Amino acid sequence: MNSILAALAGKKVLVCDGAWGTFLMRKGMQPGECPELWCVEHAADVRDIAKMYAAAGADIVMTDSFGGNRFKLEHYGLAHRVSELNEAAARLSREAIGGRGYVMASVGSTGKILMMGDAAEEELYEAFKEQAIALECGGADAVVIETMSALDEACVAIRAAKENTRLDVFTTFAFDRKTEQGYRTMMGVSPEQMAAAAVQAGADAIGANCGMGSDEMVAVARVLRAAAPGAPIIIQPNAGRPIPREDGSVDYPETPEMMAANVPRIAQAGANIIGGCCGTRPEHIRAIRAAVDAL
Repeated sequence: MNSILAALAGKKVLVCDGAWGTFLMRKGMQPGECPELWCVEHAADVRDIAKMYAAAGADIVMTDSFGGNRFKLEHYGLAHRVSELNEAAARLSREAIGGRGYVMASVGSTGKILMMGDAAEEELYEAFKEQAIALECGGADAVVIETMSALDEACVAIRAAKENTRLDVFTTFAFDRKTEQGYRTMMGVSPEQMAAAAVQAGADAIGANCGMGSDEMVAVARVLRAAAPGAPIIIQPNAGRPIPREDGSVDYPETPEMMAANVPRIAQAGANIIGGCCGTRPEHIRAIRAAVDAL
C-alpha cells in the first residue's frame, strides 16, 4: 500500500482532485439517486471521473463514497450493501490511476448529531469502522473524513479508521461561517479547536474543504498551520462561494486562473495538499498543477 504521508515527506506539495457530484450529474445521475450505487451500476462512468482528474495532473484521486455509511445508505434501502459499494468505489479509483498516484477515499458525515441523541457514539463508531475497512479492501491508500462540522462525530470517525485499518487517516472541516472571532463550521467549531481535537484523536493530516473559495482559504490554512505545526495540511476550496440562481442551480465564480493565482499563497500559509471542492473542474486542477509545479 502506498502512503501519502511518505510522499509528503519527500515533496513539498501534492495536488488533489476536484468536484465529483457535478460530473456524476453530467453523466446522467438524477436528483434522488444514490451516488454510491453508481459504483456498481455505472462503474465505467465513475471510473472515467477518476481518470479525468488523474489526466489533469492530480497526484491524489478521491472516490465516489462520500455518503457510503450505513446511515446515509439506509435512506435508499442500501444499508446492507455498505461493504460492496465502498469496495467498488475504492477499486474504481485505483483502476483509474493505475500505478501512478494515490487514492484518498471520501468519508462524509452520517447526518446524525451526537449531542441531540440521534445515535449512540458506539453506533457511529461501527458505521465508520465498516466503511473504512471496506475502502481499505478496495485499495484506498487513505481515508479523508471530510466536510465535517462537529468535533465529536469527526473524532469518532478518526478513531474508527485508525484503530481498524492501516490507512493514512485525514480529516477536513467546512469552515463556511465568517464571524468577528474568525471562521467557524456550521456547529461553531473554530480551526484551532478542530486542529487540537483531530490531532489528539489520531488524525495524520488535517485541513479544510468546501464552503469558501481559494482566497479565504489562505487565512484558514494559516490558522491551521499555527495550531498544528507538525501536521500536514489539506486545503480543498470551492471555486468561490456558491451563488444561487433563480432556477435553483448554483454558480461558482472562480476561474481556473483565479484559483491558480492563490496557490502560492495557500502553500506559503502551510498547505501540503491542495485540490478543489464544489465547482472545480479538471481545468481548475490542471491550473493548480501548473501553479504547484512552478512553486
